[in-house]
Amino acid sequence: MTDTYLPSATSAIANDAAATARATDTTRRLKGGAASKDPAQMRKAAQEFEAMFLSQMFGHVFEGLKTDGPFGGGHGEKMYRSLLVDEYGKTMARAGGIGIADKVMQEMLRNQEAIKQ
Repeated sequence: MTDTYLPSATSAIANDAAATARATDTTRRLKGGAASKDPAQMRKAAQEFEAMFLSQMFGHVFEGLKTDGPFGGGHGEKMYRSLLVDEYGKTMARAGGIGIADKVMQEMLRNQEAIKQ
């Protein structure tokens, strides 16, 4: 094992652990939003789910890009890339996203109607 392998393996493990923690937190909030009767809270949970999904997709897009260059690169950039990708997902979801939040919201409302009957 070389010295250059260890930092990249460590950062990959840290990024995977952070992504898992974010997904777990979003799932918990989505369940809370689905149980809520407040449409604003349900909408927020659906939008957070879409943001998480988009962040995961953006993560795969940026995965193969090298971080070296005249003004960047190195271990620090790799570590903070996941934060940037999360913000891309949140920003895109707030701007209307790709329609996932709307479908999730419809399903939450449909499930509430089924419970009432």
